[in-house]
Amino acid sequence: MTLRIENHKLVGDQVSHRDTPNRGGVMTPSYLVLHYTAGRSLESSVESLCTRKPQGNASAHLVLGRDGRIVQLAPFNVVTWHAGVSQWAGLVGLNSHSIGIEMDNAGLLKRVGSQYQAWFGKAYPEDEVLLAAHRNGGPVSPWHTYSEVQIERAIELADLLVEHYGLKDVLGHEDIAPGRKSDPGPAFPLAALQSRVLGREDDSPPRYVVTASSLNIRKGPDASFEPVAAALRKGTEVFLLEARDRWSLVEVVSNAEVEGWVSNSFIAAVAAPRATPASQLPVAAAGAAESGRSARSAAREPSEKKARQAKKRRPAKDT
Repeated sequence: MTLRIENHKLVGDQVSHRDTPNRGGVMTPSYLVLHYTAGRSLESSVESLCTRKPQGNASAHLVLGRDGRIVQLAPFNVVTWHAGVSQWAGLVGLNSHSIGIEMDNAGLLKRVGSQYQAWFGKAYPEDEVLLAAHRNGGPVSPWHTYSEVQIERAIELADLLVEHYGLKDVLGHEDIAPGRKSDPGPAFPLAALQSRVLGREDDSPPRYVVTASSLNIRKGPDASFEPVAAALRKGTEVFLLEARDRWSLVEVVSNAEVEGWVSNSFIAAVAAPRATPASQLPVAAAGAAESGRSARSAAREPSEKKARQAKKRRPAKDT
């Protein structure tokens, strides 16, 4: 199923086009953002994203079906309305900076008796359900799984778009709007996709150093979380395991048992040795490796630690 891009439009097997009226002006994309539709089907989601309403209009560049079909709703150099209130790496409002892919998936489910149901009432069999906690927090919950062909197609699309447009990163809606959005959720192997599309051969994590006189290391990416250990002193070196817009998950170099979240404002990258070419510097990316049947199939990584270490580095910047 070879795909290619011609004049900002996707061409290839199982690709069709339909214009959405929900769009903005011309843009130059820097990121790819993945979503789930939380809808009933590919067709119903396309219809919704192509309908002009009095308010609450939404759209995306692509909708990816569970059978691998793709519907493009707008050229890749045109703004669509998929991100909403969002920010990342100093940018506010990712609609104007990203390509959005909506994947046909019911998202978060709920247990009703012996069944798992979506918000619209449809029940899903147990082999299409993953019980997991979201990496941004919350209890263990049921999530609709993605199909194998859908995950493979998403990887193919990410590869193509990152290469064609020189995109800086592949993100989830949950990354750019944490607390407000949870897609694509723990059933999608986002970390494995990032590692595969953006990873490098050198999988050692980058080192950072604490620049504040005293820096709390916490259980979660927010000042409301409790510290996991004594405050880190200025000069303490840490491995960067996961970077987000304002907080990073780190591990203390001198004590691997201490792992937690610190503010990006108070850590700085350790300068690489002069003999190391810039092209060979290690990189890291965001997101811990998700679990589940589909995730394991796509990841093929020896361990969660390795998956985290192979990711692309994001700017350590508090915005």
